[in-house]
Amino acid sequence: MTDRTGRKICFQASEAGDAQKAMRDLIARYGQTTPEEADVIVALGGDGFMLSTLFATQGLGKPVYGMNRGTVGFLMNEFSADGLSARLDAAEDAVLNPLCMRAVCVGGETVSALAINEVSLYRGGAQAAKLKISIDGRVRMSELVCDGALVATPAGSTAYNYSAHGPILPIGAEVLALTPVAAFRPRRWRGAILPKTALVRFDVLEPEKRPVSAVADSRDAKNVVSVEIWSDDSIRHRILFDPGHGLEERLIREQFE
Repeated sequence: MTDRTGRKICFQASEAGDAQKAMRDLIARYGQTTPEEADVIVALGGDGFMLSTLFATQGLGKPVYGMNRGTVGFLMNEFSADGLSARLDAAEDAVLNPLCMRAVCVGGETVSALAINEVSLYRGGAQAAKLKISIDGRVRMSELVCDGALVATPAGSTAYNYSAHGPILPIGAEVLALTPVAAFRPRRWRGAILPKTALVRFDVLEPEKRPVSAVADSRDAKNVVSVEIWSDDSIRHRILFDPGHGLEERLIREQFE
């Protein structure tokens, strides 16, 4: 079954009750198809569900249109069961490239993951973490004593990065934000803005005494000794937004609220 335009839609929803009810109602009105056969995927939930939907369907190259049925909806459109076909016709397309994380753990295990928002490191014990930071193979900071650090994309710059007093980046900017979390030494260091092409490497100093974990959106690696982070332009996530409510507008609006 398709909508009035002949468009095939795949509805997916988080486990929340509101999201599941919305999915049942929308399927009854607009039909349902598989992700592989769909022209567009409609995700019902919050930002966390949107991220998991993008990763689960990234090999399909299908655009994802989110409607907020969760608690946070920065990546989502306002929910309405009416006029969905017209909204999809008018939707604006934003393309996001994720970050790649390759973390090496104390035991030699390697954890690889993707992140649309950020890759973050945080201390795993009572003592502050000690990190060495290298950019494109050159050591830029021999020792950062902190609770953690993160690398954020423009799309993720209003999330954890912003809470850690990092900069909000315009969605079209070809840059990444490197932001410390509760830096103790150097105390005044506020982070850096890096080219999108940069390869960022964190080496954990004294990993047995000062354990550190790394998280790529929701995938984590514990007791890491090194973490490399880079942007992968070969992976393209397409997100659809209602006109005038795209990521660029939301990022600007966030700075005046």
